[in-house]
Amino acid sequence: MTKITEFKHSQFIRVRNELYDLNEPRIMGIINLTPDSFWEGSRVREEKFLLEKVEKMVEEGADMIDLGAVSTRPGATILSSKEERERLGVSIQLIRKEIPSVIVSVDTFHAETASWAINDGADLINDVSGGQYDEQMFDVIAQNKTPYILMHSDGQGATQLKTSNRENLINEVIRYFAQKIELLNQKGVSDIIIDPGFGFDKTIEENFLLAKQLELLHILNRPLLVGVSRKSMIYKTLQLDAESSLNGTTAMHSALFQKKCNVFRVHDVKEMAQVKELLVGLS
Repeated sequence: MTKITEFKHSQFIRVRNELYDLNEPRIMGIINLTPDSFWEGSRVREEKFLLEKVEKMVEEGADMIDLGAVSTRPGATILSSKEERERLGVSIQLIRKEIPSVIVSVDTFHAETASWAINDGADLINDVSGGQYDEQMFDVIAQNKTPYILMHSDGQGATQLKTSNRENLINEVIRYFAQKIELLNQKGVSDIIIDPGFGFDKTIEENFLLAKQLELLHILNRPLLVGVSRKSMIYKTLQLDAESSLNGTTAMHSALFQKKCNVFRVHDVKEMAQVKELLVGLS
């Protein structure tokens, strides 16, 4: 049993009116309900295949599922909230009914979609824009007391990739999170997971610099989610493509695991579960 003196608020979030422990690193499986996500292997369109994929991910070790109905790859088309909800369909209800143990996250930057998803049974909202795309997002999160994944991004649009040359990226990221967390706290939101936003508005060099300095984000006293799975920082560095980047992804996950990350957002659950099992054994 955890002693009171060992309790760290940052390692717990409240999900379904219960404290959810993130001291043990959790695995979030990616499911894209889109025709244009950057890696074809993550795409699911039919309800039957959706449930089969979720069941397989849970069997392989997924604690959470992240449903996305809009691709956030650079240059992707931004859908309206209505189009996004049509793609999501009854997916949240199906998963909650058939696989109730798994936590359901919805990846959206539309406040209207977030509100609808929460009412449909979503446990978390994952917003790649950090509330910048839709100014109503923080209010929706506050009104529903829903855990929120706050990602770092400084682009003009949620799917825009912008090259940059920052003098001190990690300081910028820490300031960004500190300001956003303070605003969310003022609205009554405390269940916040931070995501440094690998691949969003950052050059490949900046992504690796951020990974190298990632432990500095623990100063914010919040659970830390990382999403590097099959991203261009891996496959471009290795001169491959997303399809061939599993080995590189596993190597990155192994390195980031040792930096005390709390949630790993991945395409390949089985391989991440193996990383977790081996590295927990070494700790």
